[in-house]
Amino acid sequence: MSKKLILRFLGGCLAVFSLGYSQVKATDEPVLKLAVIGLVHDHVHWVFNRDYQDIQVVGIVETNQEAIAKYKSRYGLADSLFFDSFDELMREAQPEAVSAFNETNEHLEVVEYFAPRGIPIMVEKPMATKYEDAKRMVELSRQYEVPLLVNYETSWYKSTYETERMVNAGVLGDITKMVFNTGHMGPKEIGCSPEFLEWLTDSIRNGAGALMDFGCYGANLATWLLAGEEPLRVTAVAQRVKPDIYPNVDDETTIILEYPQKQVVIQASWNWSFHRKDMEVYGTKGAIYALDSEKMNWLDFDSGQMKAHISQEITPIEKDPFRMLLEVVRGRLILNEDSLYGIRNNLKVVKILELAKRSNELGRTLEWEEI
Repeated sequence: MSKKLILRFLGGCLAVFSLGYSQVKATDEPVLKLAVIGLVHDHVHWVFNRDYQDIQVVGIVETNQEAIAKYKSRYGLADSLFFDSFDELMREAQPEAVSAFNETNEHLEVVEYFAPRGIPIMVEKPMATKYEDAKRMVELSRQYEVPLLVNYETSWYKSTYETERMVNAGVLGDITKMVFNTGHMGPKEIGCSPEFLEWLTDSIRNGAGALMDFGCYGANLATWLLAGEEPLRVTAVAQRVKPDIYPNVDDETTIILEYPQKQVVIQASWNWSFHRKDMEVYGTKGAIYALDSEKMNWLDFDSGQMKAHISQEITPIEKDPFRMLLEVVRGRLILNEDSLYGIRNNLKVVKILELAKRSNELGRTLEWEEI
């Protein structure tokens, strides 16, 4: 840990170590001045629909006039909030942190600009479209000692933290297999905005289709649950089941990660019959089925009974990525790089995704060290 971060950490009150990061008791402080980079990712609605008053959006950088008009109308946003460039934003709004909702292949540009200026950054999943870009983002975060967070919806789930608790407690015994099922009926089918669809279905700006959009969830969760362990090999098969709708990217992908004595299967699809972000974790003593953000089933091999399992409550910080960002900016929370939001975890995620893309293109299994 750097001297700067140690001093920030020691300036807090009481440290409690939990779930891959340290938490420090909060004190009354002004709201966080947050800038939003981009309105072309539909997840940006999350920041405008928050009920809490701990964050203030002080500026938005966007040039897409259709998106600007839509968000102005829907949320009553003032003209003075909008800027055409990062320079104008910094000069006029002076944000304390930025949250990026732009194209994934532009995340590096955001980090290249704001990290040298000491501005903490949160980007939407995945961190980058290319492994080289992700490595550069990590280098910049470390060089300038600026926090860089990667936000996934599953990082707010009670079932996510309950699964990790049970795994670490040894309730399942030794892990033998994990299966992650993520996706929906398709971004066009569920009504994603035109500005989102334009780049989400672009092989350059999104990096792939369902492989990138939903494969990242399983890679992120598996890497976290396995305490950062790297797979030995990666195999992937990607298809275009609906080429008339998605002619340029995959809409159906299966990724297999091989580890010593265990396997992870990631099923990322824009062809599910319903929305799903669920996982199955199998061990030598039992199995967990995390059905959604809260519902879980537990199969105990000794009794042979499948029963509902109640997830424990999680903290407000774990429930809300923007509250987590606030705590990081205030120096009360220092993320472990291997945590769900952490840069070391997410660098491995992007490497898994790039290996998966190459595996599909080459039609063979790739070793972890092949990139």
